[in-house]
Amino acid sequence: MSLTRRSFLSNAAALGAAAAGFPALKALAQTATPAANTPAAKALLATVGEKSYAELLARLAICNTNIQTRGIKTIRNVEGKFLTGYPYNEFYDWDLYFENLYLSYFGVFPYCFTNLKEFLNRQQADGYTNRSLIKQRDRQHFKPFLAQLAVLGSKQSNYDWLKDSPTAAMKPVASANGTYYNRLKLYVDKWFSYDFDNNGLPAWNSADAAGTDNQWSRAGAIGTFEVEGVDLASYLVRELRAMAVIATHLEMKEDAQAFTTRADQLCKKINDVFWDEADGIYYDRNEKKNQLVKVKSATNFMPLFAGAATPERAKRMINERLLNEKEFWLAYPVASYAKTEPDYYQGSHNECNWRGSTWAPTNYMIFQGLMRYGYTDVAKELAARLFDMAVNKNPVLREYYNAETGQGLGQTQFWGFTALYYVMPLECRMKYDASDLEKPFQAIVPQELGVSYPV
Repeated sequence: MSLTRRSFLSNAAALGAAAAGFPALKALAQTATPAANTPAAKALLATVGEKSYAELLARLAICNTNIQTRGIKTIRNVEGKFLTGYPYNEFYDWDLYFENLYLSYFGVFPYCFTNLKEFLNRQQADGYTNRSLIKQRDRQHFKPFLAQLAVLGSKQSNYDWLKDSPTAAMKPVASANGTYYNRLKLYVDKWFSYDFDNNGLPAWNSADAAGTDNQWSRAGAIGTFEVEGVDLASYLVRELRAMAVIATHLEMKEDAQAFTTRADQLCKKINDVFWDEADGIYYDRNEKKNQLVKVKSATNFMPLFAGAATPERAKRMINERLLNEKEFWLAYPVASYAKTEPDYYQGSHNECNWRGSTWAPTNYMIFQGLMRYGYTDVAKELAARLFDMAVNKNPVLREYYNAETGQGLGQTQFWGFTALYYVMPLECRMKYDASDLEKPFQAIVPQELGVSYPV
């Protein structure tokens, strides 16, 4: 019987076994603690203290060991090794992007390509690409992070692989779709086929497809296709800009200009359609009802990550909504739902709770959005609280957290996207953005902290 998320979480023995080897692994990781020799490392040490600094270095080593020994897996009847942040056998869409952002801190890039190619190998003729590799989810298209993932890996190596086509041995579903570049174009175009009212803004299949599993009041039930997500449009802005970067490197100037134009147009639509002047926030829109969905979610801040928000609107959103201690700025921000929402709650019943818990994907994107708009002090405070929650409040890395208490929830000894919390304070001090689509990458952890990814 295959191990699923629910069976894993409901099995106390499995949870115990996952954490059983942690003390020994931690002791091994702490045998050699690199000194803080760079200005950024010294500043981090001065901020978090010697105990937390040593704990961080040990945690980084532990996380990397877990990735190597438990996060690199095989798929039945598929050649190669694939990356996952989960103990059970599944490979997701945006999780893959954030997992590889963490690995980019160490200059590790091959897993930007392995999973990505397998997803595209299975692409259907119309561009549809399922958002997971094991369980096929009906009409849940891969969230708009594939092109960003391609850029993340390519700027650490090269873009030439995008000119290749899957080999016959890979048995692609859509053999006529051609090169990986053409498949990415089809994949992006497929997203806009979910624009049912032809206003230029596609709709989510559901909250589940959006990655915010139980935010039904915001993004709808499975298969409803009724909510135009401000998060979806923001991710697509970045996908279009990523495609422009790719096209530029492949010397396809007309394509690059077309993608840039589409991204600019989509930014305008985000501001024309989603902004609510009275509340000072971007809301999603129910296209079937032709009205804004006035549910305050962390995903409403995604125009910051995309650079789509005007400076004036960014200021209002940050000051009035994000930093509001009655809404999002709880003890361990950013809460995934405003505390004022009627279906807000903390905790978990073996489900992924996105109705108030603190999650790394949205937090990382908000963090980088704050940096991009010049709110470095807010970003620094956010990174510090998340670091304290992940490193000091919890003995092991967890999938998500209670935003009021900092208690870890979900997967135990998680080695996926939550590991970003370990490095965000360093990123902030260096004013570095691992998600930047154009600036060169830096292997900041070995460079600044002396911790390498084992090979």
